[in-house]
This record gives sequence, C-alpha cells and structure tokens, in this order.
Amino acid sequence: MSLDSALQAIVKKNVRTALEEDIGSGDITASLIPGRQQATAQVITRQQAVICGIAWVDEVFRQVDPDLSIEWQVKDGDKVTANQVLFTCTGSASSLLTAERCALNFMQTLSGTATISQFYADMVAGTQVTLLDTRKTIPGLRSAQKYAVTCGGCHNHRIGLFDAFLIKENHIMACGGIAESVRAAHKLAPGKKVEIEVETMKQLEQAVAAEADIVMLDNFSFEMMHEAVKWVDSRVKLEASGNISDATLVATAETGVDYISIGALTKHCQAVDLSMRFV
Repeated sequence: MSLDSALQAIVKKNVRTALEEDIGSGDITASLIPGRQQATAQVITRQQAVICGIAWVDEVFRQVDPDLSIEWQVKDGDKVTANQVLFTCTGSASSLLTAERCALNFMQTLSGTATISQFYADMVAGTQVTLLDTRKTIPGLRSAQKYAVTCGGCHNHRIGLFDAFLIKENHIMACGGIAESVRAAHKLAPGKKVEIEVETMKQLEQAVAAEADIVMLDNFSFEMMHEAVKWVDSRVKLEASGNISDATLVATAETGVDYISIGALTKHCQAVDLSMRFV
C-alpha cells in the first residue's frame, strides 16, 4: 500500500521522535562494536499476523544510517505465518543494532493493529456493514494506527477533532439540545459531516428531524437497533457504538446498521512478536 505525502511526513516525524527518545546522547552499547564491522540480519515474526509498518521501518534505518540496505519479502497487508522472514538488512553492525528496537517497535505495534482489524473484518465479511476505528489511539501514533486499520481491512472514522462533527451527550447539553447542536454545526462548517449520538428512539427522531448526516446509536440493544433501522428507512446513516466485542459484533451487523465503530481496533491491539537475528 502506498502512502500519500501527508502520511510520509508523519512517518518521518514519528521516527525522529522515537529515535530521539531511544538514542538520546548516543547508543553506548553499540559503540562497543568497531565502526567498520559489517553484518547482515534477518527479522522474523514469531506468530501469525497481518504485517504493517514498512515505511516506518525503512525510515528508522534511513535516519540511523542511510547506508543500511533492506530487502523486503513482504508488503503491508500481507498475512504471514510463524517464523517467516519479513526482511533482511545489511550494513554497519552497530547501526543495525541501534535501529533494531525502534524499527521493531513500530512494526510490532502497527502489525498488531492490522491483525486485530482483520480479525474483526473477517467476522462480518458476509454482511454489508462498514467497520470503523475511533480516536482511542496511542498518543502520537494516530495516523499510523489508522493506516494500520486499513491494512487490516477496516475503515477510518474521522481522523481527529477537526475533520468532522461528532456531537455527543455533553455537547448536546452544552448547546441546548439536539436540534440546536446540529443546526449550529451546519452553520459553522457547511459541507462537513455532522454525526450526533443518541441514547433513545425519541432522540433518534429528533436527530433525523434536525437533518444530521449520521446518527450514532449509543449502547442500543439489538431490539432497539432493529427498530431504529426500520424506522429510519435509509433517511440517514446509522452507526452502532458502545461495548462492541467479538461476542456481539455479528449480531450488531445483522441489525442492518451502516457502520459499527470499535475502539478495540486501536486500543486493544497486542504487539506482534518480532525478532532480529544476525546471520
């Protein structure tokens, strides 16, 4: 998968920050190795996974030592099996060791995100629902994790607080009501999607009357979601949210909602076990 220019800039920033955090004033352990000593290393996965993070790994090696070379055997979005070689890297032994942890940190985290995303996407492959991530991401890695979500077959909700409205309970209270908050959003930024959270059928009726673009059904029961889908009859898009898990996902999708947002895609990801070994 290719990265656009905006994400490429974020990759460089992510890596620069991570290397500054890790290396500090210098890698004193790697300095034990003669500078001219060359080495070749392989990185393998210890478990099944969906791979993500190639651009971040490439950038780590480039920033540590532009003379390091990497030969990839996979691409983002590939499914891999335990003990599969992901890439081979060659160059200064000390540089390889300095880059190792930072590079693997990015790949293990993003691959973990992609892997859980594909797990959920596969569960609802036979339905028409679209699975969305949330803003519950690792601070500083918002764009990286949202990219990983797409590598796993799910989709992005809004990127941040700036690109779409999501009016929730406290916003509604502060604005004076559902109609007032939706009206204010349309006036403030015409053309931007306006989504509003509701907790009852009465609130859903108010949101539709106010001409919200998307209505989030917060912790609706399956029965209530079925009722909401039938009543709305495609007049607005419906999103289910709140305590969605692998135990409830399929049943939620089968209610006919358009979207399901799942915080677990980014906040519950388990890092993939990766290892680098000199050969």
